[in-house]
Order: sequence, then structure tokens, then C-alpha cells
Amino acid sequence: MTEPGGAGRDGAAAPPAHADGARRAGPARAGSERELRYTLLDGNGRPYPSAVPGTLGGHRGGRLYGRLDCPSALRALARGGYRAQRVFFADAATARAAGYRPCAVCLPERYACWKAREKGGATGPAPHTAAEVAALMNLLAAGRRPVRSLSIGHGRDAASRAAARAVAAAWCGDDRAERARHPREAGPHRAADVAARTVLDVVDWPEEAASWLRQARRLAAGAPDAWVVCGAPAGWARMARRLRQSTSWSAGRTFALASLGTPETVALAGAETLEGLRGASADGGHWEVRRGWITFHPLPSHP
Repeated sequence: MTEPGGAGRDGAAAPPAHADGARRAGPARAGSERELRYTLLDGNGRPYPSAVPGTLGGHRGGRLYGRLDCPSALRALARGGYRAQRVFFADAATARAAGYRPCAVCLPERYACWKAREKGGATGPAPHTAAEVAALMNLLAAGRRPVRSLSIGHGRDAASRAAARAVAAAWCGDDRAERARHPREAGPHRAADVAARTVLDVVDWPEEAASWLRQARRLAAGAPDAWVVCGAPAGWARMARRLRQSTSWSAGRTFALASLGTPETVALAGAETLEGLRGASADGGHWEVRRGWITFHPLPSHP
């Protein structure tokens, strides 16, 4: 078995100059060397010291991850040249967030799912509900600062495109057909100054891309009062990290639909990236990300 995040077969720490990039972290102080002796990559692909070894290994050049006992990786390590590109992850969600794909040899099922998503064959988010859009409008209206201008971002699947159109229509007051179909779910969210509301831009993003920089800059342009986003967790996580790194975007001024209110979204994007993000639930409730956790607030029941 290859070294699990820097440790050998016997569990001992790797020597300081170990060539696989899983070197002992931090200065050799009493106690700290035992606590932080492994180096793993986080969801942004950056190394950090860890007290526990990684559970998955990866190849930096090939941008793939797999099991520590992967036959393909073992053969490559035996031949030499692979060790210098060796990296380690705490779990699969972190590896995916860092932009690494599953190994086809040791993780064939995960690889098949990844390949299907790459070809556009993955199932997208569930269709939005009228109650969900109404709850989103209420969240936008309930903020401490008034919201007049929105920029809307969405994935390229059919459900996300439809949700983005529904949000834009509701925001600009053109939601009569939706309310007629679901009069009890739509809710009283129409403000007297609907005419003053604007949608600055509607931007879509791919699930897989080189950097997402162009889409991020466009979504952040114009300094909107708030952002509304919808899509699948993986694509949004990458987009959110790029927004945080390269623009003035703020998660605290961003509102999402139900498809992004999942623990997977937080794990893929990183808790610090999504801190303050709020969103609507399909049943008309809402949720928020605080200190790395998603808290759900269901729609109050009436007697």
C-alpha cells in the first residue's frame, strides 16, 4: 500500500524530505510534530498540515485521485517519476472540489459517474417549485439593505435554466402565469416598487471548465445589490471559489434555490467560501450557511 498521506506501512510519520509531497508540516516542536505531521490538499488545491493521514492519493499532473492501494498507482510508483507528483486528500469530496477526477482503475463506478457528467448525461437538479420562488422573493425583500438590482447565475441543465427564468420573471413582476397555476403557493411577495427592480445580467456556467474566470467576472460586474444562483452543487462550488478568489462577490449577498442547499455543496466549495449564503427550500422554507453548517428553517405550519 502506498503511504497514506505521508505515513508508511507501520503508521510512522514520513521523513522531512519525503519526495511524494506529503512531508511533515511545521517546525519540529515538542508535541506539534506528533499532531501535524501530514500534508494534505484542501478543496482549493492548497496544502495544509493535518494530524491524520489522507484516505486517498492523487497525481497533481494528471488531476486524478484514487485509493491508496490502486494497482495503477503502485506500478507507477515502482517505476519512479510518479512520487514527485503525489498528493493526498482527506476524502473524495475534497478531491473533487480541488478539481481532481476519480481513477478509472480503482474507482470505476465513480469514474463512470464523472464521465457521464462530463458528457452532459448526469441528471440535473429537480425542477423548481412556485413556493420555492416565492420564498426566494421573500428572502430578498427581508434583508437589512434594500435590493433593487440582481445578477442571476445558473448551471446549463434544463432545470436550472428554467429556474433562472422563473426568478427573473418573478423579480420583474412578470409572474402572473406562475401565480395563476399555484395561487396558494406564490405568496405575497410583490412590492409596490416592482418597476424599479432590474436584472443586470443572467450568466450560465459549465460543470467542467478550465477556470470559470470569465463567467465569474461577468456575474460580479455592475455591483448588483444581490445575486441569485441555481444549479448543481459541483459546478456552483467551482464557480463560487472562483468568484471568491477573483472578484468582489459576497456570499452574504447571495441567495440560492433548493438544489444548492445541501451539505455536499458546502463540502465541495468550502465552508469559508459559502459563509452567509442563504436560500429557499422547495416547500417554501429557507436555509442558510453559518460556520460550516446548513441550518434549515421549514415553512411554519398553520392550524
